[in-house]
Order: sequence, then structure tokens, then C-alpha cells
Amino acid sequence: MEREVTIEAAGRQLPGTLRSPDQAHGIVVFAHGSGSSRHSRRNVYVSQVLHAAGFATLLFDLLTADEERRDAADASLRFDIALLSGRLDAAVQAVAADASPAGRPIGLFGASTGAAAALQTAARLTDVVASVVSRGGRPDLAGDALERVRAPVLLIIGERDRQVLQLNAQAARRMRCPHELSVVPGATHLFEERGALEEVARLAADWFAKTLPTTGGPPTP
Repeated sequence: MEREVTIEAAGRQLPGTLRSPDQAHGIVVFAHGSGSSRHSRRNVYVSQVLHAAGFATLLFDLLTADEERRDAADASLRFDIALLSGRLDAAVQAVAADASPAGRPIGLFGASTGAAAALQTAARLTDVVASVVSRGGRPDLAGDALERVRAPVLLIIGERDRQVLQLNAQAARRMRCPHELSVVPGATHLFEERGALEEVARLAADWFAKTLPTTGGPPTP
């Protein structure tokens, strides 16, 4: 099943696409990265792999069309983690209240600055968010939320994305939740190398399969 949805967030209407297989194991909400949207080719691919693995997925725009144009011109919003995270909160709460995926555990998949937003949301909605995956993310931008995240976190970084790899390692040392740092050999920041994005999708699917609870009990990292 696939349907278009609208996320209401602080007076803004954010379009999204919800895909759900029969008997979904859980639902993964995506937070796209800098200068991107719900149409991100990489996130769409990962969502397709997760869908095939039995997970529902929600991809939605963190910015309105006007805001995207503004951000494309001056990059003023892509690093506004509080703004992005507040809108992700609204999406997660909408998913939790939606009758179709009700009762299913919720995971977050964040890319680039969207990963920082995902971690802030996970730190606030501790009773709702059960698992987090970051792809080439900037967890350091989550600030003090790093210490407050309770859900298990997987940080996926390219081996050749050296600066971001260092930032992820530093952020991981601040985390008190169960977490892993997984380095994709030979990959750069956008995982454009042959087989790199496929490895990201495999790692994400395996992580959510392990950490999203299936019975209402606590996740098993």
C-alpha cells in the first residue's frame, strides 16, 4: 500500500509518502539531509529495501517549497536542527496516532543534518522512538541530546568520509544508549561507490530487524 500524506507541523503542511506492506514489522520515518527532500534518490532506495524487508516507511519534506527555495539560495535552514527536529517530532506523532500503523514500533533513519534532527527527536520522544539509523550523518549537531537518547543507534559512515567519520566517533563516545559505528569500506560521504548504498540499506534493515520490538517489550540491541 502506498498513499500520499500531509504532515501538519506548526502551521506548515509538509507532503509525504507512506508505504506499508501487509503485516509490517514496524515503521521507519526518514529525515532527509542537507539540501534534499523526500525525493532523495538515496533515501528512496533505502526505503525500498526496508519495505522489501517488511517495514513501512514514511518519507516527507522537512521544509516547505518556499523554504526549500530559500535554503537552496543561502543554506540558512538545513543546519537549523531545532526546526528540522520539531517537524520530525510532528511526523513521528502523526505516525503514532495513525490508525494504519498503530501499535507498530517506530524507527528513524536520518541522513546528514537529518541525522541530528533524528537524534534530537529520539531524545525527546523516548517512549515512541525505538531505534535510530544515521547515514553519513552529523550527530555532533544534536548537541546535548546525544546523552539523552535511549533508543539504540547505528551510525553508518563511509571509510573515505574522514572528517565526518571523526565527528561520528566523537559523538559516539558521548552516547549512553546502545550504539554501533559501522564503516562502509571505500565509501565517501554520498555512498556513490559501487555497492556502497546497497551496504547502507542492508545494514539499516538488519539494525531495524534487531532493534524494533515486535511485542511491545523493550528493543533488543
